[in-house]
Amino acid sequence: MWNIVTAGGWLMLPIILCSIVALAIVLERFVTLREARVLPKNLVADVWRLASNRQLTEEKVREIQQGSPLGRVLAAGLLDRAQERDTMKASIEEVGGHVAHELGRYLNALGTIAAVTPLLGLLGTVVGMISVFTNITTVGVGNPAQLAGGISQALITTAGGLMVAIPSLMFHRYFRARVDGLVVGMEKESLKLVDVLQKRQSQQRVSGAASPRRAAPADGSGQTGPGAAGAPA
Repeated sequence: MWNIVTAGGWLMLPIILCSIVALAIVLERFVTLREARVLPKNLVADVWRLASNRQLTEEKVREIQQGSPLGRVLAAGLLDRAQERDTMKASIEEVGGHVAHELGRYLNALGTIAAVTPLLGLLGTVVGMISVFTNITTVGVGNPAQLAGGISQALITTAGGLMVAIPSLMFHRYFRARVDGLVVGMEKESLKLVDVLQKRQSQQRVSGAASPRRAAPADGSGQTGPGAAGAPA
């Protein structure tokens, strides 16, 4: 393997560096984009239970915010839970955009590696072919076996570039689709929380308006109305 790498020339060095960076990004994204880490199970239910028991303090909201990307999105809505639905939704969408951007971190670099490494390989092949034909014009065809060996060495960089680019492109598309799915999941969970909180507030307002206060009688007799007992006929 080392002989193959050295035969490819100096352009194999950036291709190898790209492969190391691509591998590091793939491993990091596999760890970061785990569903259990991004979308903790039953987080919305736990938040709703805390809100129902009036235990949703600022400290609890801070813990939810620091716990996961979904927690950051939910915390944005919880901070404005006393506001109207549109205000809560706008806060969630604003924070959700930042979270989605962080989930897609390094994917542009991975896509760039997938696009650049075949070009590096092609450049290495072109440079190698130029060297081969320069030797032909200088000393003639000479030994055909040696000429074929020079051409095969020139093609090594193309093979190396494709070996890095193909898996990089596959993982780039896979992680991009995974990020899109996680963003949709966070949107569903956050809207679910908005709906239940707004419904609870609406019920509280309705129940408060449905319980009128009884006015105390002016004469202290405990009876009100024009037909009260004791009124003159």
